[in-house]
Amino acid sequence: WGRGKRPVINLSWYDAVEYCNWRSRKEGREEVYAINGKDITPNWKANGYRLPTEAEWEYAARGGQQSRGYEYAGSNKLDEVGWYSNNSNSQAHPVGEKKSNELGLYDMSGNVWEWCWDRYDKDYYSQSKGSQDQDPRGPESGWYRVLRGGSLLYIASRCRLADRDYEDPEVRFPDQGFRLVFVP
Repeated sequence: WGRGKRPVINLSWYDAVEYCNWRSRKEGREEVYAINGKDITPNWKANGYRLPTEAEWEYAARGGQQSRGYEYAGSNKLDEVGWYSNNSNSQAHPVGEKKSNELGLYDMSGNVWEWCWDRYDKDYYSQSKGSQDQDPRGPESGWYRVLRGGSLLYIASRCRLADRDYEDPEVRFPDQGFRLVFVP
């Protein structure tokens, strides 16, 4: 994709889903997404690449079982772990220039917003408190898709691990990217 170690940017949620299937095919893995126009149906048992659910994204960003409860991914000081409006010079930076989190993941706070599988509902988590669901996959309906992590264009508070955003899945912005997951 020609960006070296810089994150892939300017792609829609649909572009990210298409890339997941392309990469899965390229590596001989089973495609996760059945795509029929704007209708995307995941096969959660497939071994291919996919977007993380919002819950998976947050678990990984917080450092999994090694979490130390930081405000940002790997630190309470964003300058140590992320690119944001105060230090990015409005440009995406190569991944890994800042400190990683407890799982060795880089740039989960700042640099670029990351698309997640989930549809967005501002009340989803408050309405699902007490649920026994171990890996929620978000609301079953809705147009907008979740973005997590903050970006190089936003202030520090928007890069906190607890912060959520959403966007039209068809739009492309220079501070939006994605992170892949797969089950081996």
